[in-house]
Amino acid sequence: MLKKGNKLYSILTGSCPKCHEESMYINKNLYALSDTLKMHERCSNCNTKYKIEPSFFYGSMYVSYAVGIAFAVAAFVISYLFFGANVNIAFVSIISTLIVFLPIILRLSRNIWINLFMSFDKSLSKK
Repeated sequence: MLKKGNKLYSILTGSCPKCHEESMYINKNLYALSDTLKMHERCSNCNTKYKIEPSFFYGSMYVSYAVGIAFAVAAFVISYLFFGANVNIAFVSIISTLIVFLPIILRLSRNIWINLFMSFDKSLSKK
């Protein structure tokens, strides 16, 4: 299972990368599209500043490309290889998957990006 102290925990839950106690995002609902990327300025538990520098999360665009490719490959494999769909249907399934999962891809990319630069600090966790 995923436990606090593991980078994967912070990446998948969107919790503070330092203490894993609070969500970085103002609205936990991914599909509230106007709030998908709105983040708290700092963690209320450990006071970690999420935007390390101006335009910090521009780097997550590179991560989102890789995550999007992973989702697209998964959609292709499922539709084309498992269900035997033709190439046109597989293409439509890839586009549909990317549209439906866009909020997840965006947040996941930000979570991965910030976790590349910050590590869990056990002393900050409430337990």
